[in-house]
Parts: sequence; C-alpha cells; structure tokens
Amino acid sequence: MAEIIFALDFDDLNQAAELVKKLKSEINFFKIGLELFTRYGPQAIEMVKNEGKNVFLDLKFHDIPRTCAKATKSAACIGCYSITIHISSGEEALKQAKMSQINGFPHIWGVTVLSSIKEGDSIEKACLANNQNIEGVIVSGKDVQEVKSRFPELEIIVPGIRPKDYTKKDDQKRILTPEEAVKLGADFLVIGRPIRDSRDPLKTVQDIKCQMTRNVIARNERSE
Repeated sequence: MAEIIFALDFDDLNQAAELVKKLKSEINFFKIGLELFTRYGPQAIEMVKNEGKNVFLDLKFHDIPRTCAKATKSAACIGCYSITIHISSGEEALKQAKMSQINGFPHIWGVTVLSSIKEGDSIEKACLANNQNIEGVIVSGKDVQEVKSRFPELEIIVPGIRPKDYTKKDDQKRILTPEEAVKLGADFLVIGRPIRDSRDPLKTVQDIKCQMTRNVIARNERSE
C-alpha cells in the first residue's frame, strides 16, 4: 500500500511541529525541505524523529561525488530515512552516495524531472538510477507508469499530488490525483499544500487515503 509523505514546507518550526502532532496518527513520513532545514537544520529532523516518525530530507543534492557521499553519510548519522540527489549529478555521485549509506540508510531517491517543469526525460534518468542500485526515483505525471513498469524494483515517489476537489492554482505542472498516482504505480505520494491549506488537515488526510485505496479495493474485487 502506498504511503503519504507530508511536506513540511514551513519557515516556522512550531507550525511544522503542530502539524506533525496533528497528523502522526495517519502519516508515518514527513518531508523536510530547503525552507525548513535552512532555518533550523537538524533541529527540524529531531522534531519529527521525537514523534516516532520517518524523515525524508529533500535537499536535492547536486554536486561532485565526494560532496554527495559526505552529505549522504551525514544524513545517515542524523537518522534520515531518505534523501534526494539529482540524477544529473552523474553515475559516480550516485555510486559514492550509495557506498556512504549506513545499514542501508538513508534511502537514496534520485530526482528525474522537477514537477514544476512540463517536459523532461524521466525514463533515461530512471535507467541510470536503476543501474546504480539506488532505492528510488522521484517521478511525476504520466511518466510514473512507464518508470514503474520498466523498473519495478525502484521505489516510486510522486510529488504534485492534487485531490480532485483541490482547485487552487500553483506552480505544479505535472499533477496527478491520489487515485491516479496509486493506479500508475506510486509507492509514496508527496503532498503538501492540499493538506496544509485545509481547514481540517486530519480529515483531508483521511479523505486522501480513501481515494488512494479505491483502486486497491477495485483490483481485489476483480480478482475474486
């Protein structure tokens, strides 16, 4: 069953902590990105871990192999579940990052094409990621299905998730509904604004999880 990752896209640690406490009964993974980490650093990671939850550190490393390797090791030492590295950093950067894991963590999730960009070659980058045996790739839009079918062993992390009833316009171009993402093969759905901007974030999460399970239920019924 696919998991929701809630994006803690805040510039205030107290606001982020409030949402973690409110949603932790329904969500096991929380994303800490550039906005929160730049201001609070490892303190933000500790906040999530103290609630018994997993941290996806989304800093999108894009640097020389040695730097990517050292950053990966640092993320392992502070207990991150996963990190992101731009696949365009190259084979050697991915290889050295993989070698820097501690007991298999953090999972390395390669960035293919940003979900704010309409076009890009996700398939070629996913192939490179697969060849370097990293754990997963960030894929958005309709590319999800093809990447999952070609590389079923990769974890597929999908940003740009927008529930059917979410009508606000934003910078995401390659969007999917929760139901579509799961049907296409997503393992993790990264969701921020639809939950964060909701009047009742917990109920919104519960509604999204219901949408995610529709295809699973339908598939099970067809197989009986």
